[in-house]
Amino acid sequence: MKSYTTQFLRNVGIAGHGDTGKTQLVSSLLYTAGMTPRLGKVAEGNTVTDWDEEEIARKISIQTSLAFAEWAPSGPGSEKTPEKTKINFLDTPGYSTFVNETRASLIAADATLIVVDAVAGVQVVTEKVWDYTTEYDQPRAVVVNWMDRELASFERALKSVQEAFGRAVVPLQLPIGAEKQFRGVVDLLSMKALLYAPDGDGRAKVEEIPAEMAAAAKEAHETLVEMVAEGDDKLMEEFFEEGTLPLEDLKKGLRLAFQQRRLVPLVLSSALHNIGSDAILNLIVDVFPDPAAQGKASGFKEAGGKGNPVERKISDSEPLSIYVFKTLSDPFAGRINYFKVMSGVLKNDATLTDFTRGTSERFQHLHVMQGKTGVELAELHSGDLGAIAKLKETVTGDSLGDKGSPIHYPLAHIPEPAITFAIEPKTRADEDRIGLGIHKILEEDLALRFSRDPQTKEFLLAGSGQQHIEVVVAKLRKRFKVDVMLKPPKVPYRETIRAKADAEGKHKKQTGGHGQFGVCRVRIEPLPRGAGFEFVDDIFGGSIPKNYIPSVEKGIRAAADRGYLAGFPVVDFRAVLYDGKYHDVDSSDMAFKIAGSLAFKEGMKQARPSLLEPIMHVEVYAPEQYSGDVMGDLSSRRGRISGSEARGVNVVVKAQVPFAEMLSYATDLTSMTQGRASYTMEFSHYDFVPGEIAEKVIAHAKAERQGQLTEDEEVA
Repeated sequence: MKSYTTQFLRNVGIAGHGDTGKTQLVSSLLYTAGMTPRLGKVAEGNTVTDWDEEEIARKISIQTSLAFAEWAPSGPGSEKTPEKTKINFLDTPGYSTFVNETRASLIAADATLIVVDAVAGVQVVTEKVWDYTTEYDQPRAVVVNWMDRELASFERALKSVQEAFGRAVVPLQLPIGAEKQFRGVVDLLSMKALLYAPDGDGRAKVEEIPAEMAAAAKEAHETLVEMVAEGDDKLMEEFFEEGTLPLEDLKKGLRLAFQQRRLVPLVLSSALHNIGSDAILNLIVDVFPDPAAQGKASGFKEAGGKGNPVERKISDSEPLSIYVFKTLSDPFAGRINYFKVMSGVLKNDATLTDFTRGTSERFQHLHVMQGKTGVELAELHSGDLGAIAKLKETVTGDSLGDKGSPIHYPLAHIPEPAITFAIEPKTRADEDRIGLGIHKILEEDLALRFSRDPQTKEFLLAGSGQQHIEVVVAKLRKRFKVDVMLKPPKVPYRETIRAKADAEGKHKKQTGGHGQFGVCRVRIEPLPRGAGFEFVDDIFGGSIPKNYIPSVEKGIRAAADRGYLAGFPVVDFRAVLYDGKYHDVDSSDMAFKIAGSLAFKEGMKQARPSLLEPIMHVEVYAPEQYSGDVMGDLSSRRGRISGSEARGVNVVVKAQVPFAEMLSYATDLTSMTQGRASYTMEFSHYDFVPGEIAEKVIAHAKAERQGQLTEDEEVA
């Protein structure tokens, strides 16, 4: 396959709420560009970008999928370019459970198409992905899709988008026909009608604007011209003198306004019937920025955002650097890393340094991805997206490049998991295989956490929601032949202290020959929420030899992990080791580890131990008539309403609610609003559990742990 230089590349995120037709839109764009022999449909399970078994079965996107189209602009108002441009599509999930995948993937895009339902308008995840593009400083355009559906309304959808995102949203098209009669658009740039054959090749027949739409088109054209000229003095002067702008100047002005984030173009589509597809492809090539237009790629000299800032031009002439934004674990091909070439040129068979891990990786068989199919090529230029299989250690978030020019690119921020389930392997064989399977899935899913409870010995799987966990369980079964049972979700409570305490831990055991002896004195004191655990060595005069001090810390950590009140980890405290005693013969690492554990246990008795619970940031999107019911229900769940905003005929209610009260919320919300509401939930912070509820939680947890070993025995 041909390698495209930076100026002929476009990296476009396709994002929006679930069921707005993002995958169907990508399918239509690929078919129109001649990349597929037929128009794939989500309902038939044959689209390029929904290829996973679970996606086909559920008819939703679960992970980001890549595809590309090669396109030369056509039709009125498009620049005649002899060379084609390569468009890389990132088709992202739209359901709130999987939106963390969207957030992590959009970091590789240079602009985003936000897809909006012509019936529902702006929804919860629409606003989420808008915020992600703001976070990444990306220009964006809006596609109002499903224009052919019953109750679809251009006017209502436009109003919804403008109310949510401001007057910068400006239509480039008007619809010709409504609902089932939708058959094309008026192009407000060229002032021509673009008519399409339903279920055709997606290429418009250009005609004059219907007489009955002439006045509306003229008014909308004048609004567009004024908005384009508004931020450019030269264009504004020309606009005042001539009353309009020539098409060529209008296109240049639109491109500049879009790339400066002053305008958000809005276009129309019926992805299912392939109406409007060529106009969207033209918009991407003519108006969207190439990767170099983003300016510079910024990173740091050291990992984790440390060290001096480093900047690179997004150019072939710069030292090579790439950023891995996604990993896929394939049972046949092994680990597949998806990456963006941030600077320089990546050639086949090159050896790169993984700056994150300090290792070398050889890049054999470079690919660009068309769904699940890789297409080989010789090199990738700055700004392009590619994939490579079978790297030794590289995973998502790693930065690689020329050894002599290190740079660490910042990672996407992924919130902590919202829900935890216990999973139980069905057979001993499943238990033996579960570690490998989970490890592979963890590599590709940054929002997933896996651990084993040290006391109950249960496997714990934490994710963004119940559907997320169910998908992981299905992947374990289908990919790795591991069958597990899901147990009810566990609330990840934590324990902490409210007061300072001073305690001594003494471990003395004499059994003939070598005994065991260790004494440590420890102060424990509370820290702010989110601070975790801090150990301070304040020993002077050698009362405890330095080689035993790490053992005291290990003992305190181990005891804190097992909890004090109810077996939940103790967090947000500082332990200061300030004194102790040792014996030349009988002291050992184990003796001081046990002493540290005993000191912690004694200190907790005095430090007013308390229970913490996770508080979730919840946003509910519902029709306005349900706002009172939604707010009342959230309040009954111990929620604190932080605000509500009108969104046309809908309302967004924002609240902070304890996670323990949200376990059945999805079902309850559906029942309360007749299925017309949706919500997102992500971890916010930990806060104290009210006394009466804390007592019940502690009693229940202790009952579950009956028969477990004592803490001292476990440490020993």
